[in-house]
Amino acid sequence: MTKRSFILPILFAATFAFVYITPAGAQGNGGTQGDNVTPPQLPLHLVENFFHYPATYVLGEVIGVAVNSKGHIFLLNRGYHPLLEFDAEGAFVRSMGEGSGEFEGAHTIRFDPQGNMWYIDAASNMVIKFDLEGRTQEVLGMRPEPWTWTTHVIEHAVPPKVAFYQPTDVTWAQDGSVFVSDGYGNSRVAKFDKEGNFVKAWGERGNGKGEFNTPHSIVIDKNQNLYVADRGNSRIQVFDTDGNFKQMWTNLPGPPWSFCITPGPTQVIYVGSVGKIYKLDLTGKVLGTFGHYGRTPGTMDWVHAVACPDEKTVYAAEEQAWRLDKLVAQ
Repeated sequence: MTKRSFILPILFAATFAFVYITPAGAQGNGGTQGDNVTPPQLPLHLVENFFHYPATYVLGEVIGVAVNSKGHIFLLNRGYHPLLEFDAEGAFVRSMGEGSGEFEGAHTIRFDPQGNMWYIDAASNMVIKFDLEGRTQEVLGMRPEPWTWTTHVIEHAVPPKVAFYQPTDVTWAQDGSVFVSDGYGNSRVAKFDKEGNFVKAWGERGNGKGEFNTPHSIVIDKNQNLYVADRGNSRIQVFDTDGNFKQMWTNLPGPPWSFCITPGPTQVIYVGSVGKIYKLDLTGKVLGTFGHYGRTPGTMDWVHAVACPDEKTVYAAEEQAWRLDKLVAQ
């Protein structure tokens, strides 16, 4: 990837309001320990001072983290150096995006199975794919363009189905289909084919089966099951790639903010929440929790993103503490 300015240089400080709702008619077997059983503590510990970047760099809210095929860690934040790259040992490699006004509201980064980086911008309603060298390869969504109201667009017209309303995350099926959790506004999942054509969408705001209140993260397992973090409803919903409802998990240790799913034959999901991370198997059983609320190293606040290149390593992007932590199993 060549050095390229393609990430926001200014702070995007908007905080989206949310309300946690206990969903009616919840289904599924999430939290099979039962409501009165405390999940075990995960054997994780903080690797102190793992990341090293220039002392003159002041981060903003740390809201994204992803690990590429080389093991390099990418930190996304809402400061003046929006995208930082580190090697596998935590050494600073480079920063990108300074001075660029291309994006407005950094939200998430992911790497697809081919190694391309995808950037999700909640303010400009865009999902952008960059190749291995940092060149734009694909753009999903439609950026608002106020000047068009005076030329050729009907003001306040219903947006087309391909348009997002504050999207939050992205994942991919084996056939190349793209799934976007969309998001703060639309409260749906949108599906595109491998060429970027809109296929379908499902969900609307609500707390019933297949409805969402801020679908904030999305991952897919090796069996092509989609897991959606229905944050405002404090639950996880599971679908097939056609949007058919499969399960709902509600007995969770905290509202699901962010997901990562491990590679390999036996997959698990790490969930970032408020003041903690917890670990699930693919039936929804809570395997353990880690962390308590705070703003200092060794504590956690809003875990806006997580990355888990293997089951024993977790990176936690903490939005309100402006910090990225590395956690490893003891």
